Amino acid sequence: MTDAPAAVLELDLKGLKCPMPALRTRKALAAAPAGTRLVVTCTDPMAVIDIPHLAHETGAILEDRTVEAGLLTFVIRKPA
Repeated sequence: MTDAPAAVLELDLKGLKCPMPALRTRKALAAAPAGTRLVVTCTDPMAVIDIPHLAHETGAILEDRTVEAGLLTFVIRKPA
């Protein structure tokens, strides 16, 4: 028996200002099935603090984060 690959949900939140990226990420995380990976891209500099805090607060796993030329990308996995 093999595990099915995790679903990936991409959230394009570029241009949104605090607190909208965190609020939209929270809503998507709550609606997603367990094991889903959320790939969140945003441009709000506060997201570098807000999104990891949100992951910790909800028990989600922050698998990766990159900051490149003002574009922030986070990979968050909803736990089983």
